[in-house]
Amino acid sequence: MSDFVFSPAPPPFVPVLGGGRFPVRRIFCVGRNYAEHAREMGADPEREAPFFFTKPADALVIAGADMPYPAQTTSLHYEVELVAALSGGGEDIEAARALDLVFGYAVGLDMTRRDLQADAKKTGRPWDMAKGFDASAPIGDLVPAARIGHPAHGRLELKVNGAVRQSADVSAMIWSLPETIAFLSRLVRLAPGDLIFTGTPAGVGAVEIGDRMEGSIEGVGSLVTVVAARGRPSA
Repeated sequence: MSDFVFSPAPPPFVPVLGGGRFPVRRIFCVGRNYAEHAREMGADPEREAPFFFTKPADALVIAGADMPYPAQTTSLHYEVELVAALSGGGEDIEAARALDLVFGYAVGLDMTRRDLQADAKKTGRPWDMAKGFDASAPIGDLVPAARIGHPAHGRLELKVNGAVRQSADVSAMIWSLPETIAFLSRLVRLAPGDLIFTGTPAGVGAVEIGDRMEGSIEGVGSLVTVVAARGRPSA
């Protein structure tokens, strides 16, 4: 007999290519980790140490489901990213052994209510409701590192309705994944099930209801999601 006062929600997960489910614990996102995007957002990439924000684990959108257009915004922006999934953890991790903790990789979208984020920046308030809203993290299937290795380069791209909107190489990250894991592990204790969204290149922009987003990373995989009206059932 359970001691819970009501039945817990099923744990969030990401499908693994080839079979299995990766249970998700937390989602960390790296801000402004590509120089051109940092400049696009009015920052100086030469002076800025990495910083992080989070999304709730149940913000994931998996298996090609639709992403509903969120409430309280008129400026929903896409940001395509390489996502690393950890099967190990710890604190004060050395960059030299950081990749040993990575189970695999996926393509992800850090969806952003840009107008809410802009207001939060002006007032010095947290970004939580601009970044961590429902269905704000579409993600493709995870591909094990045992199958593809650890991608240090490869074309990262996003198309909206067939037109390329973002395109860069993952080697253009300001902070590499090993450096990012090491830095983050000095702030929090990482654990199996954590996802790290590693930042987006320049070219971010708005999408509307009905738009089809296709993200891809060379050697990793892809994702597809359509922006749906609120209340419309997912695919």
